[in-house]
Amino acid sequence: MVTETARKYGGSLYELALEDQKTDEVLGQLKDILGIFKENPDYLRILSEPSIPKAERCKLLDDAFKGNVWPYLLNFLKLLCEKGYIREFKGCVGEFRKRFNDDHGIAQATVTTARELTVSQKDSLRKKLEALSGKKVDMIVYTNPALLGGIRVDMEGKRYDGTAKERLDQLQHIIENTVV
Repeated sequence: MVTETARKYGGSLYELALEDQKTDEVLGQLKDILGIFKENPDYLRILSEPSIPKAERCKLLDDAFKGNVWPYLLNFLKLLCEKGYIREFKGCVGEFRKRFNDDHGIAQATVTTARELTVSQKDSLRKKLEALSGKKVDMIVYTNPALLGGIRVDMEGKRYDGTAKERLDQLQHIIENTVV
């Protein structure tokens, strides 16, 4: 869930990148930075540590990203750091991506299956979801053996659940509510 702070800051960054015609480039850089934060949680902890002076935390950002990212993105990171909002970065990226997808006619779909899908199955599913949504679909695919079988898709605020687990849960609900 995206907080109001992340929505405000991520949306502002998107508008700035749009004005400078850098949305594609900045989205790629945001993904890279998010990956760095995910792989190095201690780095994010240091950036959000109030006992470390803001100037030192901002210098860490300069050392890591200056010359490697769009200058306004670096300033954005420093602003989040100075305001104590660096932990909102993931939500800011989510808001940026949402605005990007809206502007480019892209639907984000999260697909969960009981077993790994083949490349041809993924392509076929993507085509079906594109026909359903009328948009280009960006899919993230997860595997969860607890689903037993089938597939679950979350796309544009809707859930399409064709998993065996869901069907069994529905059957159990019917049995429990049947008067004998």
